[in-house]
Amino acid sequence: MIRSEILKEIAPILRDELVVCNIGIPSQELHAIDDQPTNFYMLGTMGLASSIGLGLALSQPKKVIAIDGDGSVLTNLGTLPTIANNVADNYVLLIIDNGSYGSTGDQPTYAGMKTSLAKVAEACGCDNVIECQAEDTGRVLQAALDGDQMTIIVCKCESGNAKMPVITMDPVVIRDRFMKSVAV
Repeated sequence: MIRSEILKEIAPILRDELVVCNIGIPSQELHAIDDQPTNFYMLGTMGLASSIGLGLALSQPKKVIAIDGDGSVLTNLGTLPTIANNVADNYVLLIIDNGSYGSTGDQPTYAGMKTSLAKVAEACGCDNVIECQAEDTGRVLQAALDGDQMTIIVCKCESGNAKMPVITMDPVVIRDRFMKSVAV
């Protein structure tokens, strides 16, 4: 199962939640699968979806799901201790770990080798870390949302990108419609 198949499976779960989606192809995939005004698509700033998601969760009461990739988390490892030390029980970080930098050509990441992002998150002090296989992501995500406890999910899946169109929506429009969703 590749990332786009996971996104297709979890899209109904995400529909009523605030979602911050990782840079590049993951955002393109989610946009093409189920565009929602509650989705904030990262068009730049690799490695910051998890940080932006945490800030959003800390600033308001709605549930927030940040969808990040293993490559992006590896470029900003400081996000994991920051998350651990600033607990927001309305926050779920879903790391889709395909062992590659998917948006830049599928170069391998260390998470696809010896580095376990679940163990790194635990070592940083994150209390509720779950590693799952791709086919279990929907069930695990729903349980995390129902559990009202900050959760880090590391979803192990195959590398690969679906062919999706580029997001042509102006970044200001993405921001403005998302901000309206947060305010409701």
